[in-house]
Amino acid sequence: MATATLYTPQVLELATALAGFPLDARFATTARARSPSCGSTIEIGLLFDADGTVTQVGLRSQACAIGQASAAIFARHAIGRSVAEIRDTAQAVSVWLKGEGAIPAFPGMEAIAPAPGYPGRHGAVMLPWNAALQLLP
Repeated sequence: MATATLYTPQVLELATALAGFPLDARFATTARARSPSCGSTIEIGLLFDADGTVTQVGLRSQACAIGQASAAIFARHAIGRSVAEIRDTAQAVSVWLKGEGAIPAFPGMEAIAPAPGYPGRHGAVMLPWNAALQLLP
């Protein structure tokens, strides 16, 4: 049973931050992910420069507050990251949620630090990562 509170004011603030990352016509290709545990969904668009660095993120979410908070963390900090960094962090998040590793060294993750104790929310936390992986070159 989880002992730490997952739905904190910080998580709720993050959940409202997605308006700053609109998914619009700039994103010719998008990917969707769905959480099998709660049904939350996300659609994401990424733009890259010639070196494969993320330059823009767009999101459309129909997710719980945890899914939206995870998406906001991703959107705020994926810009400027390489494809390899996104892949490695996605793997680190998955391992961490299983209780097999430390919280990933990705900015903002401390806001959802209690997430491993809530298995029913693991799919929501992974939404932006799973969608982004589909778009990586």
